[in-house]
Amino acid sequence: MQKAFKDKVIWITGASSGIGEAMTYRFSAAGAYLIISSRQEAKLLKVKENSTAPDRIFILPLDVTDFDAIPAAAEKAMQFQGKVDILINNAGLSQRALAQDTKLDVDQKIMDVNYFGSVAITKAVLPYMLARKKGHIVSITSVMGKMGVSYRSAYCASKHAMQGFFDALRAELYSSNIQVTNICPGYVRTNVTINALRGDGSTNNQMAESTAGGYSPEEFAKKALRAIGKRQKEAYIAKPRELLGIYLTRFVPTFFFRIIRKEKLH
Repeated sequence: MQKAFKDKVIWITGASSGIGEAMTYRFSAAGAYLIISSRQEAKLLKVKENSTAPDRIFILPLDVTDFDAIPAAAEKAMQFQGKVDILINNAGLSQRALAQDTKLDVDQKIMDVNYFGSVAITKAVLPYMLARKKGHIVSITSVMGKMGVSYRSAYCASKHAMQGFFDALRAELYSSNIQVTNICPGYVRTNVTINALRGDGSTNNQMAESTAGGYSPEEFAKKALRAIGKRQKEAYIAKPRELLGIYLTRFVPTFFFRIIRKEKLH
């Protein structure tokens, strides 16, 4: 399957740590050219140095909420190898607070990073893909984009929004030879809960037990590359308990709500 990425140009946001970093290493080992972005240039440099082929990696520092800067960033990305074959919308921010305790600007920030950031980059890259009549847009959503749980109201909302947008985009691009894949992770052992925002906007600074018990970023990346290589429309990369939640909320929602209201997920 890794042969599918040989010499492909892949742009990954949120690439300085966690899922994005692990996917960078996997794609690099598969012979891809990579554009890696995040706000933290120093960490991106380390990721590049630790990769299999650093000479094939272009560092493009970017804050995905700086919407005015995104079109110019897309132009720079195109200048690297003249195209972007695969865009991976991975930059993300989580939350750990009750909705009633979360300031509106925190809700807005989470939506800006997760949803509007992904949409803005996609809209900047899409014209180039349409011109070539070729491309693949991959969005890292979440199982939380399929259900609602306590202490993550803004996060769940942003991931539901991503699911809706990219499902609709897939339908629109059906005849354009551009693939759209939504990858829905369950718990992955990253800093997502450490970096999550509390209701007042401060950083959570602690890892949840659920996150600590999740897949390693390397395990996730291996499964994600398989899904991308197969051009799956949607892929759940989650353990049985999280997968069960997706199906319960879809087919027996009342039962799911009884269970989830008792869960201590924060």
